[in-house]
Amino acid sequence: MTHETYSDEDIAHILSSIRNIALVGASANPVRASFIVMKYLAAKGYSVDPVNPGLAGQTLLGRKVYASLADIEGGIDMVDIFRNSQAALGVVREAITLKGRLGLKVIWMQLGVRNDQAAAEAEAAGLKVVMNRCPKIEYGRLSGEIGWFGINTGRVSSRLPRLSPAGVQSLRIEPQEKS
Repeated sequence: MTHETYSDEDIAHILSSIRNIALVGASANPVRASFIVMKYLAAKGYSVDPVNPGLAGQTLLGRKVYASLADIEGGIDMVDIFRNSQAALGVVREAITLKGRLGLKVIWMQLGVRNDQAAAEAEAAGLKVVMNRCPKIEYGRLSGEIGWFGINTGRVSSRLPRLSPAGVQSLRIEPQEKS
């Protein structure tokens, strides 16, 4: 996969099939993108575990901050990487070693974060990969919510978005309960 574009169906499937997210590079600063994304995803019903060695042991938005992925006690469906492109490879390699214990399915690299080697290694380990995208933006775009703020989604319609190939009636993304 080239990771230049992703279908709406693929992104919607990822966002609706995960429940627990590890956010690597979490910040306690409320104006930083990682803080805003964590707060948004938590408000949408996702369980978000912040990872930041400098804040380890503290709480962030009511959640314990972990020093590394290895310190997370519960399961994680997706790792959201808020680190630079070079650092992403190390995060992905750690995630791959913990894949079985955590139940990991997806590696998501934030806007501006792209590491083709990390993506190739993650995919070879059986993980789905998204690069240079933000789950907050994608959630808002696919749910139609982003249009409430006057952002042009490139679609002119009075109808809710539809996913016809999968038979899904709308792109209202709701995290599924973990079984």
